[in-house]
Amino acid sequence: MPNRKALIEFIRVGAYVKVSAVDPETLIEVSIVGQPSRGEAALKELAVKKLEYVLRKKGLRPSINDAGSAPGTV
Repeated sequence: MPNRKALIEFIRVGAYVKVSAVDPETLIEVSIVGQPSRGEAALKELAVKKLEYVLRKKGLRPSINDAGSAPGTV
């Protein structure tokens, strides 16, 4: 699989942030919930790692090199 970008969305839910990562080729989506104090970069990295894990588990070879961000709030 060629390198591609994950689509990332940040949604503030009370005292936490829900971060969703979507693979644009397979449309597989994962989500994590974290504290806003962790920072956008750390939360994005965790969501992308989870997406890569799920893709590998489904027998796909993820190759996400950078995450593009969708509008959202941290």
